[in-house]
Amino acid sequence: MKQIVVIPGDGIGREITDAAILVLKKAAAKHNIELAFSEYDAGGAAIDKFGEPLPQATIDAAKAADAVLLGAVGGPKWDSVAPHLRPERAILGLRKALGLFANLRPISVPASLAEYSPLKPELVSGADILIVRELTGGIYFGEKFEAQEVDGVMTAWDKEYYTRPEIERIVELACQAAQKRKGKVTSVDKSNVLASSRLWRKTAHEVAEKYPDVELGDMYVDNAAMQLASNPKGFDVLVTSNLFGDILSDEAAVIGGSIGMMPSASMGKGTGLYEPIHGSAPDIAGMGIANPVGTILSAAMMLRYSLDENEAAETIEQAVEAVLADGYRTADLYREGMKKASTMEMAEAIAAKI
Repeated sequence: MKQIVVIPGDGIGREITDAAILVLKKAAAKHNIELAFSEYDAGGAAIDKFGEPLPQATIDAAKAADAVLLGAVGGPKWDSVAPHLRPERAILGLRKALGLFANLRPISVPASLAEYSPLKPELVSGADILIVRELTGGIYFGEKFEAQEVDGVMTAWDKEYYTRPEIERIVELACQAAQKRKGKVTSVDKSNVLASSRLWRKTAHEVAEKYPDVELGDMYVDNAAMQLASNPKGFDVLVTSNLFGDILSDEAAVIGGSIGMMPSASMGKGTGLYEPIHGSAPDIAGMGIANPVGTILSAAMMLRYSLDENEAAETIEQAVEAVLADGYRTADLYREGMKKASTMEMAEAIAAKI
């Protein structure tokens, strides 16, 4: 029996996690997988109940689980709380508690959604990219010097810092992911300027030697940004640092035309965390119009990476593509002539294809 901790969170979180669980149960039944679900609080909901964004009970349950499915956290209701109590601190706390050092973000554009992309359909149709972002190192976690006057001039700085082991483990994960895909990894850095990037590039090539079936290439981050917009089908797996990955993954998310379609996985030493990349959307919470596909595809990633149930993951992904091909669309993607579906109607249509 696999134990799944569900954290609905705030805003539309419960609606989209309920939709994902409906689909998960159908796929699990088809593939004879035993799943047990338990629910815990984090984010604004936890602040309201317990006075803190990430209760210890949630951390303990997540550590003991086989996987965590997260909806979304945050909202204007908690904008005025102290910085250490903000709902978003729950995400950082979970990443730290679970030792999550890698964020995996797949970007795929089936032909049925190519018209929604801001890029030309022929450029994006069939694009299938996996961005692997280092999650716990780099400039976000390096030493900081807050703005203050130095020799009469206001000054601030942030330190970009990486160690060889941090780079090795993220590149190894990217190479292992590529072995299950097209066998191509693009390592993104800025080694012509940054010392940390020169260590990144050197280490990446040394790690890749252990994976002779994987082709490793290098690309400067500015060129990678340009190529994502001009030739996204040229990428398979893209691996990069925390800062560069943050920027490039958000750029790539636009390719698909709707952020509501985008899943993600955070992985590391312990339990994997799976969540859609969009926010809590409090303005539409409770209206039944949120797009659950990002969360449903996150659940498919959970089956693949944490539960080693690749066939069940493929079943869900194929069901999603079939429903989209049939013309079902939630409000964010609806156009004249399509079949407009509520959050649960979309989930039910996907479950019916399984």
